[in-house]
Amino acid sequence: MTTRTNLSDSNPPRKITAMKIESKLPDVGMTIFSVMTKLANDNNAINLSQGFPDFDVPAELVALVEKYMRTGHNQYAPMQGVLMLREKIAKKAQELYGATYDPATEITVTSGATEALFAAITAVVQPGDEVIVFEPAYDSYVPTIRLNGGVPVYVKLKFPDYHIDWDEIRAAISSKTKLLILNFPHNPTGAVLSKEDISELKQITQNSNLLMISDEVYEHIVFDGYQHESLCRYPELALRSFVINSFGKTYHATGWKIGYCLAPAPFSKEFQKIHQFLTFASNTPVQLAYAEFMENKAVFVNLSRFYQDKRDKFLSFLKGSRLKVLPCRGTYFQMLDYSLISGESDVEFSKLMTVEHGVASIPLSVFYHQNDDHKVLRFCFAKRDETLKKAAEQISAIQA
Repeated sequence: MTTRTNLSDSNPPRKITAMKIESKLPDVGMTIFSVMTKLANDNNAINLSQGFPDFDVPAELVALVEKYMRTGHNQYAPMQGVLMLREKIAKKAQELYGATYDPATEITVTSGATEALFAAITAVVQPGDEVIVFEPAYDSYVPTIRLNGGVPVYVKLKFPDYHIDWDEIRAAISSKTKLLILNFPHNPTGAVLSKEDISELKQITQNSNLLMISDEVYEHIVFDGYQHESLCRYPELALRSFVINSFGKTYHATGWKIGYCLAPAPFSKEFQKIHQFLTFASNTPVQLAYAEFMENKAVFVNLSRFYQDKRDKFLSFLKGSRLKVLPCRGTYFQMLDYSLISGESDVEFSKLMTVEHGVASIPLSVFYHQNDDHKVLRFCFAKRDETLKKAAEQISAIQA
């Protein structure tokens, strides 16, 4: 409890005690991403924990933002997003996935994908509704479900390749199930959906009222010949889905916080009711810059090749280490098993690696509600080659 001293001239000093409020999320503290980044900064460690590049945004994109700022586009954007950007998003969805979305009624630009996730979950979940969440799970899903009175139902991806057991999904569905949250390419594991997964998903949702949120922020980062299986590709799935995406991962601009949601018009209407009271509108000149820059399709078309090269270089640098490589078919995160080095918990080992060996990572157990510990750490390879090489050298020096 904080106290302050009143130093008014007319009254003697007295202590004023801050009032307490009852927390809606009493067991939630600072995110692991903030914790590990601070630990990395405090120890001058290489930060492979939080998912952001250490290289810059394309210069042409920065110039476009400046252009729109200098030409007076500095006031509120429309609540749904700049129309030119929504039109470009619709065009991209059509060209990549054969999906038709009306820019006027079915696309909403948001202040990052996390805001879009909050708005979509809030639009759908009523008190008592059950929401199926795959674990390990990105950390914003469950708190948002709980804030809306929903009940998370956890289904674990199967270690070590993190595939879906669809029989477990069937068993988890009840009369109270409202929503299924998917996140593929998957953060933190790098797993991707297959055509067989899509077939199972169609069977499960057929003749049901189950809704879906598909978090697809890594849509352009898929490796080894795999195809990104967006729910947009499949009309029977798209009609019951909020598909959420982000420009930050695609254009190396995570700090600009621009995302978007594709959804049928009735879904988008409810989504926008929430969105308008979260941020109302997102950054205008950045939206306009993205809209123009999207004409350069080579940027996102070549992104998989760019990051597959990063992954492969990182793994080649690690050949002398005792870490076991787990499959990474998408995203810019590599999972590494350290069980041959230590039996310590992943949280403790990640801290030790940061403080004593100068490389920060994310312990995987924090993505589980019961802190399942497989002795696995997540490393971000969205870094310059020299950063990856130096980090790998320091990791490889850990023998026991």
